[in-house]
Amino acid sequence: MEGPQTCSPHVLLFSAPAQSHINVLLKLAELLSLSSVRVTFLTTEHSHRQLTHHSDVLRRFSRFPAFQFRTISDGLPLSHPRTFSHHLLEMLNSFVSVTKPLFRGMLVSGHFGSDLTCLILDGFFSFLFDLDDDFVKVPIFCFRAFGACSSWTILSVPNLIKQGQLPIKGEEDMDRILNNVPGMENLLRCRDLPSFCRVADPNNDPILQFIVNAFIRSTKFDALIMNSFEDLEGPILSNIRTLCPKLYSIGPLHALLKTKLSHETESLNNLWEVDGSCLSWLDNQSPGSVIYVSFGSITVMSNRELMEFWHGLVNSGRKFLWVIRPDLVMGKNGEIEIPPELEEGTKQRGYMVGWAPQEKVLSHEAVGGFLTHSGWNSTLESIVEGKPMICWSYKYDQQVNSRFVSNVWNLGLDMKDLCDRETITKMVNDVMVNRKEEFMRSATEMANLARQSVNPGGSSLVNFDCLIEDIRILSQQKMPNNNN
Repeated sequence: MEGPQTCSPHVLLFSAPAQSHINVLLKLAELLSLSSVRVTFLTTEHSHRQLTHHSDVLRRFSRFPAFQFRTISDGLPLSHPRTFSHHLLEMLNSFVSVTKPLFRGMLVSGHFGSDLTCLILDGFFSFLFDLDDDFVKVPIFCFRAFGACSSWTILSVPNLIKQGQLPIKGEEDMDRILNNVPGMENLLRCRDLPSFCRVADPNNDPILQFIVNAFIRSTKFDALIMNSFEDLEGPILSNIRTLCPKLYSIGPLHALLKTKLSHETESLNNLWEVDGSCLSWLDNQSPGSVIYVSFGSITVMSNRELMEFWHGLVNSGRKFLWVIRPDLVMGKNGEIEIPPELEEGTKQRGYMVGWAPQEKVLSHEAVGGFLTHSGWNSTLESIVEGKPMICWSYKYDQQVNSRFVSNVWNLGLDMKDLCDRETITKMVNDVMVNRKEEFMRSATEMANLARQSVNPGGSSLVNFDCLIEDIRILSQQKMPNNNN
């Protein structure tokens, strides 16, 4: 009979209510569950409703009897749009005034059970704890959904302000090279800094101060978990370890999960309805002939930008699969007048869906390139599948990611701050035809390194095994000594 000494560890995961965060943390939850760790997954009531409506998570996680979902209020009315692109400050105020006291009360009352081994907290929510809190009786591991390159850049922002590198002094200052980010000398321009750095008064901007303080706080917890791998970001991970020595780099998490599953599958953790018809369309296309276009879950563009992308794609003469979310374009999509040449060009060479099964799309042999917003999950998914990228970054970490894709890893082109049909046409043809061999060579090499990292002996698999072992040790330390 199994005694108390053999009880499995119990981990609470708390995810921020955003598509990219929920997606990657559910993959971590699945990995922990496969390693016989009991998981309680906490997110907001609104995100949970969307998730269970548009994905199979309840069925998928039902194979882990000890796994449980829990929800918490975000304090916002049902009608609130909850978009991180335009309502972040409003959402933050509600999280601070409503979610923070609720969550702290749950922990104190033992709402999640008296046997918690540790808490894995989304770094976005690092403000839920004060550094001098003593009511938390378990270790806190922080999970960062951003890559190391953007995380280190954000951690360096206070020094950039102190040294007079910020604020940016208008458009004429955007291409100034920054030499004050250790390990990134002569690489980053002002325009490559995270989007929230483009403010007039960085010392008093609430969004910049919140994000920077959240990242600094992330390094103060018991450990840091990052969705990256040593062959991709090793030197920068080493810099972050100077602030947080206990750092587990265990990415790409979606690839690590696939190595643990006995069948080929994609864990769909979507907040929108997936249109799988695009896979049948791809089946009828030639290998490497399609440019896949998706701007992620938070990008919002104007009608003019939509038209420039559309003209650029059609004028390129290449086949394209384009994800156009219902809320991608500002205003009402129905008011857009579509020129006949775009309708005809799309009918001949294009396919559009509201949301796609991205991992399956990127792994499809018909896809030869990815026009992306450079979100970290999308970047890693493209890297694993060896698909070159065209980067049109929108917000937050994406500006840094796109610079690394183009100027460090040589995996594609950076189109940030540009949106004209001529540039789009040229870059699509460069990635798909003119410079295809160059980019494919780099992409294939990096894909091999990514896969090696999650296979036996690979750095990410070794680090994940260390994480599991450390959680088990913590669990054993919590057990009563029955020898007394």
